Amino acid sequence: MARAPVTMHAKLYNDPAFYQRERARIFEKSWLFAGHESQLKNPGDYVARRIADYPILVVKGEGGSVNAFRNFCRHRAHPLVEDGFGNCGAELTCPYHGWRYKHEGRLRVARDFGPADNFDARNFSLNRINTASWRGLVFVNLEKNPGPFTSFIAPLAARMQDMQIEGLRVHHAVSHMIACNWKVYVENYQEGYHIPPAHPYLDSQVISSQYKVTVVPPASFHEAPARDGSPVSGLWAWMWPCLGVNVYGDGGMMMETMSPVGHDHCRLDYLYLFPQGESEDVVQKAVAASEVTTREDIIICERVQRSLNSSGYKQGVLSPKHEMGVAWFQRQVLDATAHPLGFRATAQRLADLANAVRHLGGPMPIARAGYRL
Repeated sequence: MARAPVTMHAKLYNDPAFYQRERARIFEKSWLFAGHESQLKNPGDYVARRIADYPILVVKGEGGSVNAFRNFCRHRAHPLVEDGFGNCGAELTCPYHGWRYKHEGRLRVARDFGPADNFDARNFSLNRINTASWRGLVFVNLEKNPGPFTSFIAPLAARMQDMQIEGLRVHHAVSHMIACNWKVYVENYQEGYHIPPAHPYLDSQVISSQYKVTVVPPASFHEAPARDGSPVSGLWAWMWPCLGVNVYGDGGMMMETMSPVGHDHCRLDYLYLFPQGESEDVVQKAVAASEVTTREDIIICERVQRSLNSSGYKQGVLSPKHEMGVAWFQRQVLDATAHPLGFRATAQRLADLANAVRHLGGPMPIARAGYRL
């Protein structure tokens, strides 16, 4: 009989110091979704966002290059542009003191700075970060020497090789602020065990008892057959550390970033992509269906966070049948952060996970997917 893995300690969901550890060891070292190439068509077009409180700016250069920087002026740290997307014109101009940068990051004008023998504009270019594009999706990585993007994207690329997404364009964007630690929301995403009691509409559409999660690091893929017997199409996936990828069977797509905002809040950023010329009715129908489930998940996750903040709850257990995606995610967090509290029961957690995988086999093929036990 499989053992039920023990969850992470509640302390890791409400500790400001642990959040800073996550920022440095997870989000500053991972490939993060930044935006879509349809937002970067012309020179000066930009996308700006914050992920785990890191300000990120992606801008289209004059020669067609896509450049990414930390979104602050090298003078006194004011953001160059506000979060969102738009066009900065021929140069990036800081609204605080008027320093101006070329699209490739070079400081061109330090307005009325005055003579100084220790100031050389060539030493004050914007802080560049790594960027990679795949089939219209733009990713960034803040680490100086990041892991290969091809390894990161490989599981998703294999699942999407026959899906046509190159012609998609951004049609709609929605954001939600949630009063819970980012991991609470991600863990909710990693299982379908809660669907029957928590999501009545979704449960009416899929056979929740046959919900399946397959982990192919750094991704997990989710499947559930439709109740009407129609063939399953599209894709429902999640990419480490905080990205949901949903490809609709009728040709649309939604990217969902689950970004920390401090240790006790997170923000969901939904980016809906559809073929150019898609009707507004189709777009709004997809958005409305997503919003129903999202509102239900927000209520659940905020309630869970309140309990995690109480002194009574320390740790729980995970279902070997339904929640091995959660177990894998928690293992990733603990591996990345190497936190002593998280490793207090490491030997038992690994034994529980390995035992559960051996008993489950098909429903959660972590070991066969390359996960080291």
